[in-house]
Amino acid sequence: MIELYEYRYLLRNLISRDLKVRYKRSVLGFLWAMVNPLLTMAVMAAVFTSLFRFRVPNYPAYLLSGLLLWRLFSGGTTVAMASVLSSADLSKKVFVPPSVFVAASVGSALLNLLFALVPLLLLVTILGVSPRFSWLFLPIPILEVALLTFGVGLAIASLAVFFADIVDIYEVILSAFFYLTPIIYPIAILPDTLLTFEAFNPMYHLVDWFRRALIDGQLPSVVDAILTSFGVVVIATLGWSSFTRLSDRFPYSY
Repeated sequence: MIELYEYRYLLRNLISRDLKVRYKRSVLGFLWAMVNPLLTMAVMAAVFTSLFRFRVPNYPAYLLSGLLLWRLFSGGTTVAMASVLSSADLSKKVFVPPSVFVAASVGSALLNLLFALVPLLLLVTILGVSPRFSWLFLPIPILEVALLTFGVGLAIASLAVFFADIVDIYEVILSAFFYLTPIIYPIAILPDTLLTFEAFNPMYHLVDWFRRALIDGQLPSVVDAILTSFGVVVIATLGWSSFTRLSDRFPYSY
């Protein structure tokens, strides 16, 4: 982790470059980071409430809050997976720790989420949810999702250097993970056989933490918060250790 601090200025420039390139030819520019999640939420809310008739209070806010954290995870890990290979030419010219490119991918996804928090807070206000003390704790699940994204991103980025098939495999896994995680539906509709999976699913716990703090003004118990945080740290540590163990072999596989 020390190397990320030592290369913090490069990291900042990589994140800035990524955002500029992404919105360079767009009329709305950075506003798309706020508009896109809203449009996605509106379409999905209309479809799922009419087809499945979910009985979830403040469902638009429930859906959007889940989608924002999911986009951080899915977008961050997907870009991180290709970040080491896409930066191979730069790495051949000057030494840059490959973890910096993974961190930049996650940082860019995190900034996009921060932009999207503006319409989310406006939406919950329109729905009659007033600011509350629990909102002070919203950064915690956000940062933990970012850390989870970084850990998973490190693991799959190292695999992608050696196995090109991981890109297609991860796409399938990510789609399955999305539908298995209560992002667009309430956990109450799941059968008992899947509840065990959710008990060990850090994304579910972090999304639920964020939603309860934002909409219901509730916080998880200390035990639940510690267990969830511990699981995230374990995954991030495993991702970091596997990445550092394989990174010395990266130059021979570009």
